[in-house]
Amino acid sequence: MSPAPDMLDRFAVALMRPGAAPPQGLCAAKAPDMAARFNVYRNNVFAGLIEALASAYPVTARLVGEEFFTIMAREFIIAHPPASPVLLEFGAELPEFLASFPPAAALPYLPDMARFEAAWLGAFHAADAAPLAAADFAAIAPEQMAALRLDLAPAARALSSPWPLLHIWQAHQGETEPEFIDIERPGGDLLITRPAYEVLISPLPPGGADFAAALVRGEALGRAAEAARCADARFDLTAALAALIRGGACSHLSLTAKP
Repeated sequence: MSPAPDMLDRFAVALMRPGAAPPQGLCAAKAPDMAARFNVYRNNVFAGLIEALASAYPVTARLVGEEFFTIMAREFIIAHPPASPVLLEFGAELPEFLASFPPAAALPYLPDMARFEAAWLGAFHAADAAPLAAADFAAIAPEQMAALRLDLAPAARALSSPWPLLHIWQAHQGETEPEFIDIERPGGDLLITRPAYEVLISPLPPGGADFAAALVRGEALGRAAEAARCADARFDLTAALAALIRGGACSHLSLTAKP
């Protein structure tokens, strides 16, 4: 017979609370040392989840070191236990957690680095979509461009940061620790996508991330460009479109009734 739902709920709650006693009714009569056994099981669960986080955020983990990451990850797991049996979905809240985690304040670029890695992982596992080429836009008359609705591929991600995320990420792709990372290098907008089998990372022009976000919201090209210019007056629509096409980020286009 399967355990009762309330037992499973109490088991899950106790499992995610270090030091908590096993739930009542868990074979206590047959195993007097159940508390010790339960602690072993809990420690194994935490170790597995910490390893999963380190695999999803490898550069973030390297930036802080194993000891710090382990302590931080335990605090994160307590605050954000897995909500799905799909382990791939675990850890999505880590970037925001790091932004409010006082011991990480000495590394102000850490939350954005975690966002970058979450975007990379999301792109890697996203559904496939055939990317549009520049020729697919040739039939669109110039006066219709503002009313064009452009759908981005499921793998497309765009983010903006004042920190040189790509530089930091690239410096940590080898087996050895980099000798020097220039944190003072300028940041900017980045496009992360996977048009084929490999995740691609490329720069976007200023305002490009806001432009992509507006497209994802369903805004037509004209309104998306306006939103990007409001975010950054340097926004260049032609450069932004070219970057999206080169990166294989566009999957479908259509004309709306209104620009």
